[in-house]
Amino acid sequence: MTQMSWQRLLDPTRLHDTRGALPEEPGRSPFHKDHDRIVFSGSFRRLGRKTQVHPLTENDHIHTRLTHSLEVGCVGRSLGMSVGEALHHRLPEAITPADLGVIVQAACLAHDIGNPPFGHAGEYAIRDWFKSANINGSGLLDGLSEDERHDLLTYEGNAQGFRIVTQIEYNQFRGGMRLTTATLGTLLKYPWTVSHGGKAGKFGAYQSEAPLLSELADRLGLISQGAQRWCRHPLAWLVEAADDICYALLDLEDGLEMEILDYSEVADVLIQIAGGAPSDYLAMQEQGASRRRLVAALRGAAMERAVSDVSDVFVQYEHELLSGSLQQDLLALCHPDLDWGVKAAKQLARERIFRNERKAKLEIGAYTTLGILLEAFIGAAHELHHTGSSSFKHERVLALIGENTPLPSWSLYDSYRRMLDFIGGMTDHFAVDLAQEMGGRLRGY
Repeated sequence: MTQMSWQRLLDPTRLHDTRGALPEEPGRSPFHKDHDRIVFSGSFRRLGRKTQVHPLTENDHIHTRLTHSLEVGCVGRSLGMSVGEALHHRLPEAITPADLGVIVQAACLAHDIGNPPFGHAGEYAIRDWFKSANINGSGLLDGLSEDERHDLLTYEGNAQGFRIVTQIEYNQFRGGMRLTTATLGTLLKYPWTVSHGGKAGKFGAYQSEAPLLSELADRLGLISQGAQRWCRHPLAWLVEAADDICYALLDLEDGLEMEILDYSEVADVLIQIAGGAPSDYLAMQEQGASRRRLVAALRGAAMERAVSDVSDVFVQYEHELLSGSLQQDLLALCHPDLDWGVKAAKQLARERIFRNERKAKLEIGAYTTLGILLEAFIGAAHELHHTGSSSFKHERVLALIGENTPLPSWSLYDSYRRMLDFIGGMTDHFAVDLAQEMGGRLRGY
């Protein structure tokens, strides 16, 4: 059976970096530079004002996309280093466990960098707007190829994230962040294009980045599974596990913080995942520790157990990971108590947190906000492409884009992608303010 090799999978070279090999810096590997490039980027910084689960919350204890990404990065680093220690004798000589840790950490930090304002609600709002445009005879999607049309009908934060790191941030359309191929491969949870997205519409690269995806897969030696589809980089499974662990456990903390969930039901799930309460938990209760401190202790124990189990499973299934044949996620292969606990946490979130009345109202508002923005910016791009000029209104809309304003000579697809880059990069508050101003609410009046 064909197998991928760690030698190629951990390639430290970069896509489209024309400077060649740079001198080594003591204590700072190419993968540490990946980490720093992500952390210092504007796209990463804006995650601090983007929804994780609860839009536009005033409670500073509630997670944003930024705090979620930082926490996923911490778990991912632990997973990578643990796996690196166990497999160090099979890794390239120059790769240390710390390198493996920072590769996974960097990918974790960037895993949500393509999410639009309002998180997943924003993704659905953009998808539904284009679906409405497609069926109401507006002509906005006329002239696009089938795959280009599907890209727009299936706006996907993962594909937008790949576009940001490879095209938009820093070296615009000259390599983007110029991350190492190892980190880019680890970031790709779905290394295929929209035609393989399935009912959930999950894919990792738009048609605009399909050539980069193909080049990356070739450099890493990812196993082809059909046209524009490859198996995952093994370390991408660790990013997925880190995200699932944090997503499940920290949603419960947010639900408790917002008084949607009761302490006892949150504690029960965390104790199940941890395989029991920590040794000092009873003493903390007797000393009158706050709910936040108690939950933090339980969450720490649960994460420690999850990291240990996932690392062990990764090492156990290394052959399947390298052959691209693994079908289940790593958490599903862990101890039944851990898998049950994570699923129970997600189910509790779906039934109680995601159906919360305040959250539902704000997500409906997200549809209105993004609808106003899409009508303005997509409409402006469509007029410019077809007529070569802009009405006064659309001229003012395009002025907001600045240097990224499309040219009449561009393809309609490329023009739309630039509009979506601008809208997708907005924070929740900026999107709301801009939409309200476009709707007639002028500041100072």
